Amino acid sequence: MTDYFVSSTHGDDSAQGTRQGAAWRTLARATTATLRPGDAILLERGSRFAGEALHLQGVSGTAQRPVEIGAYGDQQLPAPLIACDGNGQWFEDYRAPIGGSPHRNRGTVSTAVLLRDCSYVHVHDLEITNRRTGDASEPAYNDPDVMDRTGVAVIAENGGTSRGIALERLFVHDVHGNIYDKHMANGGIYVIAHLPADVARVETDIARFDDVRIAGNTVRDTSRWGIAVGYTAYLNIIDNGGRNADGSWDNTYDYGDGTIGDDIIRTYGATNVVVEGNVVERAGGDAITVMYCDRPVVRRNIAREAAKDIRADVHTATTNDRVAAAIWPWRCKNALFEYNEAYDTLNADRGNGDGQAWDADFGDGTEYRYNYSRNNSGGCVMFCNEKAVRSTFHHNVSDRDLMGAIDIPRNPDATVAHNTFIIAEGADPLRLDRADGTASVEDNIFINAGSAPKHTDWHPEGARITYSGNVTIGFADQPSDIGAQHGEPPCTNQRQDGDNCGRHSC
Repeated sequence: MTDYFVSSTHGDDSAQGTRQGAAWRTLARATTATLRPGDAILLERGSRFAGEALHLQGVSGTAQRPVEIGAYGDQQLPAPLIACDGNGQWFEDYRAPIGGSPHRNRGTVSTAVLLRDCSYVHVHDLEITNRRTGDASEPAYNDPDVMDRTGVAVIAENGGTSRGIALERLFVHDVHGNIYDKHMANGGIYVIAHLPADVARVETDIARFDDVRIAGNTVRDTSRWGIAVGYTAYLNIIDNGGRNADGSWDNTYDYGDGTIGDDIIRTYGATNVVVEGNVVERAGGDAITVMYCDRPVVRRNIAREAAKDIRADVHTATTNDRVAAAIWPWRCKNALFEYNEAYDTLNADRGNGDGQAWDADFGDGTEYRYNYSRNNSGGCVMFCNEKAVRSTFHHNVSDRDLMGAIDIPRNPDATVAHNTFIIAEGADPLRLDRADGTASVEDNIFINAGSAPKHTDWHPEGARITYSGNVTIGFADQPSDIGAQHGEPPCTNQRQDGDNCGRHSC
């Protein structure tokens, strides 16, 4: 096992590189090292690698002896800084359409730390930025042609399954990417799978991830994403992509009834994904998202002021995808979100079509439990449309989230149980402008934070909601069981005085 040392202040690229006293000077020199299991590239604390990037291709450690990218030196000094500043450019190509508007699927990207077809690589204890230079020739911040940028990008494409990736204790900030591109390597930390370059290997060497851990990082002021894991060109298989007459995918998809088969997500999606203990602040779009993952665990993360660029006077080039929430899944199977906190997600009042803390989006079996949210502009939780199925939201606390705590646009089967909703003055238990879905709302506590009894609509036009066992405090109107309105037994919702909800006499 060999440690390679790099110091921007004391190094020399003609040195041996294997001793602290004979460190290399540049990251370019470090990338020439042949890395074997147990080897490490260590950057000296206090070093600043301006205009540099660290790109590794095909590096593999083992589960017992991963390759490490980290820090050495005086722990009183700041973490080594990779200030990429638009350098480290490479060409990203999904080699397939990737859904939606359509999303951009190929182009030049600037990335500070890039792991491409790597396995068992641990990156830790670094500071990473990728700023705009401020040159007058640069396009405007919100120009759609701004180059995509990443702090850390992890790519699987030509090496089959990438395993054992860990990104820990990184400080990734000021990544000034494209405010529109959702699924290029564009944001703070992004983990993505492309199709292999050799079309004959698409089904024999499936590019995917197993065992990804993103933990203890701080991500701040990044565009567009904060942390995103799992987006994949194989969505064309997972989501039953349509094909043209020549056999090429045509950017149409059949989500069926929304369910996702265990075999297909385990074969083509990411497995054993953990996103834990991160803090994401002021992401331009969404804070933390897992996508096309089988049973990912997202826990003990904090999101603050997500969606800062998702507003009509900034996100001006298109209205497509002018939506962002804090912490949520897309097309995952049995995703678990627990002990997370989301505060102050922005701009639902300024053109952001989302703005919630949590969003069960086109997933199968999404579960939110023991999470806390406060003052999110679009509400607490959204169950997004017809293909978000088997979603449960239980034992969470919503503290004065705005607009409407529960958002169920066209959802078929949301379950909302055993939560506490403190409803802000001027907000409602439901997001009333699109409450046209189906939900079971059971054993929750709804507390009006205003000074006067709140009038609200518990059964807006188009909604199919069953209430049972809820407690309401400070509301002039009470929820009623839909069936009971047609002569069935009275509902069991309770007012604070212990009486029934009082559809007739209370």
